[in-house]
Amino acid sequence: METITIKDVAKLCGVGVSTVSRAINNHPDINEETKAMIIEVIKKHNYIPNNSARNLKRLNSNAIAILIKGISNPFFSSMIKIFESEIKRKKYTFILQRVDNKEDEIDVAIELVKEKKLKGIVFLGGYFSHQSEKLMQLNVPFVLSTIGTTQKLDRNICSSVSVDDSKESYKIVDYLCKLGHKKIAIITPMDDESIGNLRFNGYISALMDNGIEVEEKLVRFMKDEIDSYSMENGYAVTKELLESGEDFTAIYAICDSCAIGACKAIFDAGKKIPEDYSVAGFDGLDISNYYNPSITTIKQPVEEMAEATIKILFDVISKKTSAQHKTFKAELVIGQSTKAI
Repeated sequence: METITIKDVAKLCGVGVSTVSRAINNHPDINEETKAMIIEVIKKHNYIPNNSARNLKRLNSNAIAILIKGISNPFFSSMIKIFESEIKRKKYTFILQRVDNKEDEIDVAIELVKEKKLKGIVFLGGYFSHQSEKLMQLNVPFVLSTIGTTQKLDRNICSSVSVDDSKESYKIVDYLCKLGHKKIAIITPMDDESIGNLRFNGYISALMDNGIEVEEKLVRFMKDEIDSYSMENGYAVTKELLESGEDFTAIYAICDSCAIGACKAIFDAGKKIPEDYSVAGFDGLDISNYYNPSITTIKQPVEEMAEATIKILFDVISKKTSAQHKTFKAELVIGQSTKAI
């Protein structure tokens, strides 16, 4: 027997598909005689509504995806908890999608939108350097969270939440300069056109404003074969720097995880912090405060940024507002890992 569809039922009854759907779902806004006729045709032809497909559509129609690059970075852990809690409180489905460093997050997002019928997206971390034309391929609201960009994006396309990475990076390097350091090494990604580049620019500007020449040999790039923004990467880069014999008195790692890895490499080389080398980081992770010695860092207001991110996303979804852009101030936290020379 050939399977009958909802369109076939509608044709046999001389009504629209939406009327058949209302009859099946027992909607009040349908004539009782029409409803009885439709039910009779359904029984006669053994039509079975595709409930599984309908339920799947309902399940996925309220999904919010968090796309994250650099999931090994503990900086994102508390943000993800806040996202998940708020998304579930709003009765939406929470989807966490890891994006590999070599993957294009926009391509991943476009596929997710198709598969999961997403209502919104948060992009978290990563090297965000996409052109406006590509971003416009996404037909759902999205927020760039903790992602700086050196490009001039169309601010109407998406929303953003971040700190001023260049300005905050300048602040901590300027602090090291004012302590008397003139040989300041930096650990930074090589091909990062967003956060890494902005924080590197802050480093360059602070050195120049303090009359210090930028030394190419003190610019050290994270290892491609190791997870970016990780303790392991900070350790490997610092170990190589120490073994090179280059003269330096301080290391600025553009994230706390790398800074802690750098400390371990210095200790393993038989040196002391801050007696032999000062170390500074960026992010303000809890571990940076409890590490021994505590790390001098730039503390980002993580909870406030996470809450603002998800509020903006839901505001745009509900059309309460158009795209929003919010920049938070960070705080220079002076730990025990730096000293004047």
